[in-house]
Amino acid sequence: MKILFSPSETKSPKQTSDSINENSFIFSYLYEKRYHVLARYQTLLEEHHLEKLEQLFGLKDEQKILLQASKNIFTTFTCKAIERYTGIAYDHLLFDTLDKNAQMYLETNVMIFSNLFGPILAGDMIPEYKLQQGQSLDGFKSELFYKEHFSNAIDEWIGEESVLDLRAGFYEKFYTLKRPYVTMKFLKNGKIVSHFAKAYRGQVLREVAFVKPRDEKELGNISFSGLRIREIIEQKLKREYVFDIID
Repeated sequence: MKILFSPSETKSPKQTSDSINENSFIFSYLYEKRYHVLARYQTLLEEHHLEKLEQLFGLKDEQKILLQASKNIFTTFTCKAIERYTGIAYDHLLFDTLDKNAQMYLETNVMIFSNLFGPILAGDMIPEYKLQQGQSLDGFKSELFYKEHFSNAIDEWIGEESVLDLRAGFYEKFYTLKRPYVTMKFLKNGKIVSHFAKAYRGQVLREVAFVKPRDEKELGNISFSGLRIREIIEQKLKREYVFDIID
């Protein structure tokens, strides 16, 4: 089963490997396309235009902005993407506490859609960076660029496997699924939640890593902690599992 996931705004400063190169990412033959986006980002950092950087990073503090802008995306040391991100979902995933088999499953079967790096595997190596969700690179929309140039490659990566799409809505702009897939919605007292949704996406991913389901049937047999299935809604290619959050 292939799993689509979102990044997070917050990042770990962890450094375990050398700086990026074409072998740092899945789809190495498309590295020139990825480099095109990264070079635009690096140029913005080096221009030191404070107002543009404020929008780019979503920061107000000038000192923090200039510190962030002093980093070089091409020379900074890296770690695995799934260890780089530290937002709510990743806090509930607790990747470091998983056994090696579960970690390997995630590293090779989870695709994270980064604003900057595009579609990457959880095990791909990326440096620490800052880019506010939805922010263009001085008018250049990375999500549209990556969708145009990487969609065919993602199609081939998925192949005939089942897909669990756990992305937040914005990251659907990077890639549109063309085959049947499962997604999830989380309700608290009958109302859709956003903050809790991040936490439960992380928890779901953790429990999926232990079971390693091969298809929707095996996924459906997992009794997710703190969740109770309410209904399954079918709409074209999508089968949405709607869960109630239970105390």
